[in-house]
Amino acid sequence: MSLKIILTGATGLVGEGVLLECLAHPAVSEILIISRRPYPGVRNGKIKELILHDFFDIHNVREQLNGYNACFYCAGISSRGLNEQQYSRITYDTVMVFANELLRANPSMVFCHISGSHTDSSEKGKIMWARVKGKAENALMKLPFRKIYNFRPGLMKPTEGQQNIKGYYKIIAALFPVFKVLFPKNSNTIHELALAMINSATKGYEKSILEVSDIKELARQ
Repeated sequence: MSLKIILTGATGLVGEGVLLECLAHPAVSEILIISRRPYPGVRNGKIKELILHDFFDIHNVREQLNGYNACFYCAGISSRGLNEQQYSRITYDTVMVFANELLRANPSMVFCHISGSHTDSSEKGKIMWARVKGKAENALMKLPFRKIYNFRPGLMKPTEGQQNIKGYYKIIAALFPVFKVLFPKNSNTIHELALAMINSATKGYEKSILEVSDIKELARQ
């Protein structure tokens, strides 16, 4: 199966790593990067780029969304310094507007959404970011795409060649062999995450919510 992917978050850590892995994978034939600013990294014949300063305006580029069979939604933001309303606008409202527009254009696509470890599916816990991510996961799983997958990665080792690596992730990369031994259920590489996303779109998976163990298993398939 040849994948034509819409990718968000290419200027962030996860999205950039997933992009680089997709460029190297033979199953991926085309990648449409949708981003608020240009991706400053590698240029490749697989890549098309669409600058969209506000994802709430996704309906204005509707005609450019047709013909894709997977979306890897990697855009996101830390909850640090944000209240629940501010964080929800980015983590829930933006995701749902984007997903619903893609559904109109490509109802048979696979939608892969990067969530997070310890996300709260009940939406009732005390941790704000976990509740909001849980709300987004639950809402996405009600949409009639061909398949919806919510990925919950843990501590992640960046992919070789990434440029957008913040200071603390440089530390994680250096100490990853230690984390892998001490926290095997809470650590994975972005390479594994990207392979799992690609395999979910080409081969499928029995679960809609993928924890670290599922990500590693699916990456090996």
